[in-house]
Amino acid sequence: MSEHNPLPRNVRHKPHHAESVWPILLILALLAVVPVVATMLDDLFLLRFFTRAVIFSIAAVALNIALGYGAMVSLAHGAFMGLGGYTIGVLASADFFSEPLVSVPFAIGGTSDLLVSVPVAVAVSAGFAAIIGLICLRTTGMYFIMITLAFNQMLYFLFVAWERFGGEDGLQILSELRVSDMDPTGRIPFFYICVATLGLVLLFTNRLARSPFGLVLRGISQNETRMTAVGIPVFVYRWVAFTISGALTGLAGAYLAISQMFVSPVDLYWIRSADLVVMAVLGGISVAWGPVVGAFFFLAAELLLSSWSIYWNMLLGSFIILVAIFLPSGLALFSPLRLLRTYRRSSDG
Repeated sequence: MSEHNPLPRNVRHKPHHAESVWPILLILALLAVVPVVATMLDDLFLLRFFTRAVIFSIAAVALNIALGYGAMVSLAHGAFMGLGGYTIGVLASADFFSEPLVSVPFAIGGTSDLLVSVPVAVAVSAGFAAIIGLICLRTTGMYFIMITLAFNQMLYFLFVAWERFGGEDGLQILSELRVSDMDPTGRIPFFYICVATLGLVLLFTNRLARSPFGLVLRGISQNETRMTAVGIPVFVYRWVAFTISGALTGLAGAYLAISQMFVSPVDLYWIRSADLVVMAVLGGISVAWGPVVGAFFFLAAELLLSSWSIYWNMLLGSFIILVAIFLPSGLALFSPLRLLRTYRRSSDG
């Protein structure tokens, strides 16, 4: 190991698939034509589905910063996503009814201006991630998973009991959301806003993976003891990555609330966190754009299988198991040759 570079040699020199931006550009180009196809087919449901898939792709890519690069298996990201959505809903509700959110020590009102509420949603999710990260990241492995799950459920039950904002029935967004004096919530404009945001998040994640910060983070995930021994502040790197991941997941939650004009405690339930983990792993956590493939496949499979059989969960679960066995790198890096090699290794074993 170089005296001036504390990273393990395999981390410094091993090429990473995230270096190529061409798959990201291809994904964005394909998504750009969706409204055109939906308009030609006069199929608004197609546009709604793709909007939802893009939003969940943002959340899955955000999770991958913690999961794929930092090896932090978090079950709190459903809470971050729901918290972002509830921030939009609560601010809009307070604005609609002209009620202050807080009266002491001074009155703070709500807002329906997304230029204000979306950044606030990101900040609230980032703050919550930073706070629980100070506690969760002092543990590893199964303890980390269980503590993040506990925080997720704690927030879920808090909003179930919060009757002022709908309780377990959820909160309908009644006010007209706007950006200054413009309405960005039309189906096609909002879809392009989501696609543009996904592109920025993908490019950011792609750059992060190749930055010194990302290389150190990947080095920590491979050999924490070695990185600690050379003086790397392991806790700080993981905490920052966890906070960034939570903030971007909150952004996805804000978009989900805007698209639905509704937010519910279901958006905070632990199954949402588990779904995001499955999406990321299914697509492939070794590439920045892998979780996008996983999110689209997961949501499409959920939609199609649920229309065919009441046992769709079992069918989808069986497929996920097969992917984990034969395509450990995920669907994004699928190739017949790679599949054949994996099959031969499993057969020899």
